[in-house]
Amino acid sequence: MFRKIIMALATTTLVASPLITAQAQAAPEHRQETSRTVIKQKPNGSTVVKQQTVVRKATPAPRRWAKGQRFDRRYATNYRVVNNYRDYRLSAPPRGYQWVRSGNDAVLIAITSGLIGAVVGSAIR
Repeated sequence: MFRKIIMALATTTLVASPLITAQAQAAPEHRQETSRTVIKQKPNGSTVVKQQTVVRKATPAPRRWAKGQRFDRRYATNYRVVNNYRDYRLSAPPRGYQWVRSGNDAVLIAITSGLIGAVVGSAIR
């Protein structure tokens, strides 16, 4: 009986290990670590050295938008709603659409569904 349990565990490990490594490779993390050393001289002549490491939250990778995709503002870098579309030589958005900014791109999205109607690359600088 003990032998069957060990064989079942070994088989499960062999089957599950490629799945776990595939998930780990699918989502790379974009962490920013900064290290800072502070040296202070006290009035009594002693020196205090503090080392501080700051790990910033993972940021999503910049995205390339295409017509027909669903727009998610969490993945948009430098997200802004563009109200002055004429200044950027963009056409007036149809009813139910709005221009938004993602990086240097202007994206025309449907307000209710979030579907992308058009993408103008490098329209906004």
